This record gives sequence, structure tokens and C-alpha cells, in this order.
Amino acid sequence: MEELESRTLDMTEREDIHKDFRLFLTSMPSPFFPVSTLQNGVKMTTEPPRGLKANLKRSYTDLTQQKLDDCKKPDIWRKLIFGLSFFHAIV
Repeated sequence: MEELESRTLDMTEREDIHKDFRLFLTSMPSPFFPVSTLQNGVKMTTEPPRGLKANLKRSYTDLTQQKLDDCKKPDIWRKLIFGLSFFHAIV
């Protein structure tokens, strides 16, 4: 965690980093997460939906029927989307 803190602080001082560079970090709540890293960043939190069904619904909310059918092999595509969404819902 100390190395993470020093690297993120170093990034704020460097001028050779592209202006569109973004660093996304994810973490469980932790008492030893560097405070300076939290203070220098924009914080977002999302609570995962409770239960498998709710999690699957959340994965499918942005998908339309057109997006599911808009490929050369829609049957395989739908199975792949479901498999990925199911895996994501479990993990």
C-alpha cells in the first residue's frame, strides 16, 4: 500500500502523462488504504444487487433486442452474453 501511495502521488506531479489518462482502482473497505490516494481521486461506489436474479437483470438492462440480434451468429452471441453475465453475477 505504501508503494501504491507513492506511485499515485508521483503521477500527480509528472507532466509527461497524457491529459486523458485515468487510473481506476477498486477495493473493499480497508483501514490501511492510503488516505492521500482517496483524497486525490474521484470516488464512486456502487452496491451490487442482492441475489443472482437481480444481478442478471442489472447486466441485461442496457441490452436491447437489436443489440442481441445485431451479429452474424445471434444464437451463439446470446449464449456468450448469458454465460458472461451469469459468471459476473456469481463472482
